[in-house]
Amino acid sequence: MNGQVQVSALVGRTLARLGVGHVFGVVGSGNFDVTNALMKEGVPYTAARHEGGAATMADAYSRMSGKVGVVTTHQGCGLTNAITGIGEAAKSRTPLIVLTADTQAAAVRSNFKIDQDALVRSVGAVAERIHSADTAIADTVRAFRTAVNERRTVVLNLPLDVQNAAAADLVGAVGIQVPSRIRPDAAGVEKLVALISEARRPVFVAGRGGRGARDSILALARHAGALVATSAVASGLFNGDSHNLGISGGFSSPVTAELISGADLIVGWGCTLNMWTMRHGRLISTGTKVVQIDVEDASLGANRPVTLGLLGDSALVAEDALEALQRVQPAAAEKYRTEQNALTIKRGSRWRDVETPDLSTESSIDPRVISRELDSILPADRIVAVDSGNFMGYPSQYLAVPDEFGFCFTQAFQAIGLGLYTAIGASVARPDRLPVLGAGDGGFLMGIAELETAVRLKLPLVCIVYNDAAYGAEVHHFAEHHDAAELGTVSFPETDIAAIARGYGADGVTVRTLDDLQPVRDWVTSYRDGQQERPIVIDAKIASDGGSWWLAEAFQGH
Repeated sequence: MNGQVQVSALVGRTLARLGVGHVFGVVGSGNFDVTNALMKEGVPYTAARHEGGAATMADAYSRMSGKVGVVTTHQGCGLTNAITGIGEAAKSRTPLIVLTADTQAAAVRSNFKIDQDALVRSVGAVAERIHSADTAIADTVRAFRTAVNERRTVVLNLPLDVQNAAAADLVGAVGIQVPSRIRPDAAGVEKLVALISEARRPVFVAGRGGRGARDSILALARHAGALVATSAVASGLFNGDSHNLGISGGFSSPVTAELISGADLIVGWGCTLNMWTMRHGRLISTGTKVVQIDVEDASLGANRPVTLGLLGDSALVAEDALEALQRVQPAAAEKYRTEQNALTIKRGSRWRDVETPDLSTESSIDPRVISRELDSILPADRIVAVDSGNFMGYPSQYLAVPDEFGFCFTQAFQAIGLGLYTAIGASVARPDRLPVLGAGDGGFLMGIAELETAVRLKLPLVCIVYNDAAYGAEVHHFAEHHDAAELGTVSFPETDIAAIARGYGADGVTVRTLDDLQPVRDWVTSYRDGQQERPIVIDAKIASDGGSWWLAEAFQGH
């Protein structure tokens, strides 16, 4: 009909004009039309091998690109396949659109019929839907606005009968109004400044909400005499500052933990100060005052009592606080930012600079040894993704990243198997950087189907597999009180992961000693010459570390 289009085309066109950046998915009959509609509007599409992979690729893409990613799935089983990735994105407050088909309301006996709204709400996502042909544009804009302005993962359901209906082609110039940044209450700023003025050993810890406020927070820290640190998801934010402690929490080096524990004031900037970042509260010493700054009132004091909760944008709070502090203290204070502390931090804030015994054997390599060496071999302009498991502290702390957009940490759901998906999505977002994955053998094998996706996309991806032939976290956690037969439930025969990788079309190398890394050096040389279009999988046969330093912290949160 003249002047009309199919609703699926209208939804795709609307999302494209709203500015979504990339689509990841697995196409079935239910999402075939809408996916192609997005592509016709110029939105790039990456076909994944599993919807779970697509969901986390889109999540990582959104985090690293600053654009809204889209996941597209078939109705019913396509959506359930993606639900772990959707849960991770929702818990991380990633602005994301999940574009999923849904059965017709009348199809009560359909094999695909499930309560999709209830399912996605159960993992913290927002359920939206296209209600009719007449409301398709408004429904789509509402979903996008919620994703962007409320930083939510939104599942937009497209019932088959509605998406196949005809609608007036009235997209035109669509858009959303971005809300104003929240300026803090002046009285609250004065209270913050009073606490900073009284403190002798202040520490500022920035989280996801502080990622856009680096310069403002650092300017205040330098005037206030504060050390700076980040939660894991904001790793790299304060790179280059002489008093940057790195990651606060379970991953912290002894020096970092000691200096944070010595603080008499801890200020969280867009950081929930949760059990991971504060080691279940043990990094907060008796008598230490705690301030939390966030744009959401519900986050203030959500994880622990705070001396002051301040509602506001991190950058605006820091700027207003600096202005107020300069009025009462014109000159910068040294306080915790001493030359001695700068030297101590330089020597020991990163685990790779901490001397540790070499646990390598004739047939296995210490995970710290190989991590240090790879940090030296791999180009510095990288983007690191980390899966979950006993190994995860090594790539997180031993592999340096250039800035906060060089580290993608999909761990809000604590699911293993998301690492490879994360690395692919991050690589699509930042093709200018070398993508590096740190994974355990369990998680890597769980998601290995997407290695074909990396090969197909010709990604120069470095996959470091810390292979202990086990779910190592469980082995070390339960070893003391359980026998070998019981631990057999989480232990496996040795697997030649390098050979499997070659079967997918990637390069594969088995590493038991540092001498085995020569193929990696050759691969990097080719990459530097702009001639590398194949992933490389490093099957690192690692020696037992007896349970990594952060493992006990992790299991306290289970």
